[in-house]
Amino acid sequence: MVAVNIIISVAVIIVLQFIGMLVFNWMTPFNDMEELRKGNVAVGLAMGGKFLGTAIILGVSAFTNSTIWHMALWFAVGYVCLLAAYWVLELVTPKLTLHEQLQKGNVAVGILLASVYVGMGFSVSSLII
Repeated sequence: MVAVNIIISVAVIIVLQFIGMLVFNWMTPFNDMEELRKGNVAVGLAMGGKFLGTAIILGVSAFTNSTIWHMALWFAVGYVCLLAAYWVLELVTPKLTLHEQLQKGNVAVGILLASVYVGMGFSVSSLII
């Protein structure tokens, strides 16, 4: 029975991670995977940060909750915070359109976004505990 619960939990985590990355991909007017194929390091850094930020939230929510539904709920709360962090950063940097800079390959913006996503993942995870 424990093995079945672990398998189901891992499957749910993979699905939630995939959904999270898909939603992030929809937020940008360009295709993230196409930019990666072109070798756009800035997009790769930002995507890595998105993945780590969502993984941190998923990991903590899986560790601290006894049901898959609670884990998914806390992931949703944390994920909304990650999305909000992006939009707030976009608003407070009106002379720097983040998605345009990423598409141009601005590595500094990629690093900034990766750091924001990972930092927000850690910060939000502290609320879950």
